[in-house]
Amino acid sequence: MSARDLSVLIGVILIIVMLVIPLPGWLLSFFILINITLALIVILVSMNMDEALQFAVFPTLLLLLTLFRLGLNVSTTRSILSEAEAGGVIATFGTFVIGGNPLVGFVVFVILVIIQFLVITKGAERVSEVAARFTLDAMPGKQMSIDADLNAGMINEHQAKERRAKIENEADFYGAMDGASKFVKGDAIAGIIIVLINIIFGLIIGMVQMGMSFSEAIDTYMRLTVGDGLVSQIPALLISTATGIVVTRVASEGNLSSDVTSQLLRYPKLLYIAAATIFLLGLTPIPIFLTSLIAAVLAFGGYWLSRQDHEPEFEEPEEMDEAESDQMKSPESVVNLISMDPIEFEFGYALIPIADTNQGGDLLDRIVMIRRQLAIELGIVIPVVRIRDNIQLNPNEYRLKVKGNVVAQGELLLDHYLAMSPGDDDGMDGIETQEPAFGLPAKWITDDQKDEAELSGYTVVDPPSVVSTHITEVIKQQAHALLGRQETQQLIDHLKESYPILVEEVTPDPLRVGDVQKVLAKLLRENVSVKNLPVIFETLADFAKMTNDTELLAEYARQSLSAQITNQYKKDNQLVKVITVSGKVEKIIADHIQQTEHGSYLALDPESQQTIISAIAEQVEQMSLQEETAILLCSPAVRMYVKQLLDRFLPQVVVLSYNELDPTVEVQSVGVVNVA
Repeated sequence: MSARDLSVLIGVILIIVMLVIPLPGWLLSFFILINITLALIVILVSMNMDEALQFAVFPTLLLLLTLFRLGLNVSTTRSILSEAEAGGVIATFGTFVIGGNPLVGFVVFVILVIIQFLVITKGAERVSEVAARFTLDAMPGKQMSIDADLNAGMINEHQAKERRAKIENEADFYGAMDGASKFVKGDAIAGIIIVLINIIFGLIIGMVQMGMSFSEAIDTYMRLTVGDGLVSQIPALLISTATGIVVTRVASEGNLSSDVTSQLLRYPKLLYIAAATIFLLGLTPIPIFLTSLIAAVLAFGGYWLSRQDHEPEFEEPEEMDEAESDQMKSPESVVNLISMDPIEFEFGYALIPIADTNQGGDLLDRIVMIRRQLAIELGIVIPVVRIRDNIQLNPNEYRLKVKGNVVAQGELLLDHYLAMSPGDDDGMDGIETQEPAFGLPAKWITDDQKDEAELSGYTVVDPPSVVSTHITEVIKQQAHALLGRQETQQLIDHLKESYPILVEEVTPDPLRVGDVQKVLAKLLRENVSVKNLPVIFETLADFAKMTNDTELLAEYARQSLSAQITNQYKKDNQLVKVITVSGKVEKIIADHIQQTEHGSYLALDPESQQTIISAIAEQVEQMSLQEETAILLCSPAVRMYVKQLLDRFLPQVVVLSYNELDPTVEVQSVGVVNVA
């Protein structure tokens, strides 16, 4: 335990001692001076801090100082009533303030209490309450602002964490100050009660037990009571003032002294007006010498400040210190230039309003919601989307990059709406285009045509929603590319918090992080969420000791997720419409599977490939006419090879095996893939 920690503990113990054990006068005087010193330090610190969180310990310190002051009051009251003596400090304060008139001293004490209780404490309490309420109410907005800055690339993850922690600390601080201000209020009330007790019971004890006359008792106990009240209320007044300073601090560029001088004297010409007004007061019975002196000081201050404002400031360029120079010459300064963002969204200058919050753009907020939505749907944390304008693009063009490669692009007309036809085109005027997310035919229409289009059955979407949907769908398609080893390790660490034994059974032996990443990426490639990570790891724990082929392990994981996959494709009536693969086609595929030491692959001649693909395409086209999702159903043994065969030509076709459908769901075959 350090000396600082020990000193605080000893201080708390001394407070308890003061409440129980009588202390000699010299020790009371010492503690009274310590109390005044601590109060002075607190108010100086509160005046020189730049923001409230720099004095975050203040609520707790306020409680300890209040307890210390009350402990002193108990000890001094005991000493005054029992011995008619409370040390030299109290006697000196009492004699100096009273000046031979006890009533004057008592009035001065009452005024100090009223100032503290009704003015400073009351105001600080109200400000603390309002600050706590508004700080808590503003937390969600501040959090969204941080997420928006993070998505825009204005700050990094570390800076975002620091800002979030600061917001939480502010809420805790102002909440604590709301309660701590009650200590100051209670201390003021306790001070009044203690003074009344000292006077009333002091007179009784002095006259009854000590045989003093009334005038002698009044002089003795009034002097000691006023002295005790002053040495108690002066530090209390300083602490109350410090409380008010802390809770009324707002955003500033420096401490209280610099803020007051810079803001109060910001307009030098106003000092001339103040000087003239004070000088004119000298024409009244007020002594003209005093008004002239003050007016002269104000006028000189205005003249001097005006000169300061007009003098040009020449700042010498800061010399680069040795550390900065070495940093610029170091290899790391070049390495930073080749860093690549996982996801980048670039747009032309005409699309700046959709991202600029000052112009009403909400793209940043939409991307925050997209990341949250995809985290829930896919079970992975989507990296931050860096948003920037690019003058090399066409004004209305945008594009999305994943790991530096352009994966999607499109155009927006901000003063138009995108209208997608429900079926037959009824000849509505508009700019022909294509919906970017799903490739549907659409038209750009004006605001005047919006109501007409909706009445005609068109789906009308505003430009920000169009680009948000496009971004969402592209990120879903590229989720497997965004999941690297580092991201996989984060998922494993998160799972380990709840399932430590399960994780230890899978990684690092028999599977490395890279193997787990390949399994998860294969699931994501086929739009299978990995949110149910415990089930996936249970499957890996069961089968990883038999094979380290990640293709097979992904197939086993799919079968374990059969309920999830079934819910993904079944209709509301518990029906799944599929295209089945005939036994003949399955046999052709199974006979051409080649096994190697690095895994297995499909070695099918081009003619057979084209025949099978044409047969599948024919069935898929018929199913698309019914506006149904094309689902191909085959046996587990050939499912992944069928998917490999279709990836290049028909990537949108969903390929399922019999083991991936829940037994409770009804499967309806609407076609069969067969070859002659």
